[in-house]
Amino acid sequence: MARTKTGYVRRRHHKKILKLTKGQWGTRGRLWKRSNEAMLKSLWYSYGHRRARSRDMRRLWITRINAAARLNGINYSRLMYGLKKANVEIDRKILADIAVRDPQTFTKIAAISLQHQ
Repeated sequence: MARTKTGYVRRRHHKKILKLTKGQWGTRGRLWKRSNEAMLKSLWYSYGHRRARSRDMRRLWITRINAAARLNGINYSRLMYGLKKANVEIDRKILADIAVRDPQTFTKIAAISLQHQ
């Protein structure tokens, strides 16, 4: 049987990887072997960093809620406890947005929380 080479199949695969690593520093964006390593590493990092971003955003929301709650004479944990007791189902993302954009509404929410302590 005649020997076949990979030909355009390998070239297509290499071009795909080089396109993914375009713009990286030095040989990481030019040479196939370095590009493949860089591509694998960047995909691992992006997977982990998507999860880290979720954690970071939650920390930011909690910080904003706590700051607004303290302006209303209550701390974060008491606020959340009161909201849970009052069956107010607002998640932290929305609550943080209200705290930043609409302080009057947040004051009303804090008052509801204080009533159900």
